[in-house]
Amino acid sequence: MRYWLVMPAAGSGSRFDAHAPKQYAPLEGRTVIEWALAPFLADARCAHIIVALARADTGWEQVAARLDARGSILTAVGGGAQRSQSVRLALAGLEERAGADDWVLVHDAARPCLGAAELERLLGELGAHPVGGLLAIPATDTLKRAHRGSGTGAGVAQTVDRSGLWRALTPQMFRYRRLCTALDQAHAAGRFPSDEAQALEWLGEQPVLIEGAATNLKITTGADLVLAAAVLRARHAQAAPRDSS
Repeated sequence: MRYWLVMPAAGSGSRFDAHAPKQYAPLEGRTVIEWALAPFLADARCAHIIVALARADTGWEQVAARLDARGSILTAVGGGAQRSQSVRLALAGLEERAGADDWVLVHDAARPCLGAAELERLLGELGAHPVGGLLAIPATDTLKRAHRGSGTGAGVAQTVDRSGLWRALTPQMFRYRRLCTALDQAHAAGRFPSDEAQALEWLGEQPVLIEGAATNLKITTGADLVLAAAVLRARHAQAAPRDSS
């Protein structure tokens, strides 16, 4: 099976306490975005990768120079003000390459801990599906709706029933032309979906939920880097050959 990858990386990361965008933060000897790209660069089924960057991006050139393995499959394009706009601009870069029914995966540049088993599960369970779907994990915590605002100090208005609720992750996987159509129609109506699945939902589709892993975390604050480093170190220790003496 062949697929294409789109990676939106044009966000400012305003909640990330650093001078550089979070995708360029150092993490276990690489940058966050290098870890995010690694599973796809290592997968021969990934035909090409389009990364959508901020117009004033200054970090990608150095990252791209370090990605020697299969580096020719990487292309960078300018992104947009909204995540969905960046995704659409990246999809436009595949216009002459991808077929209408080809699979496109969209993965966040700030998710450096995607596991190989998760990727295989997504591809395996959706490979023959007509629409596609996304990695997600069931909500397990008690959920509270704030009375006013969303910051610390807001009062609780309601405890939300978590049954049937899932937390969306990436990659999300959809047919090329259908995803383009979904985003085009959303943008034409002045709507900006928070993820690709929502754009398909607005077309009346029902994307499939594929259970992922809680370790597939998104870097939002500096504390998330600590957690991501722990995940990557543990994964490396499990993969290392054990001394049988």
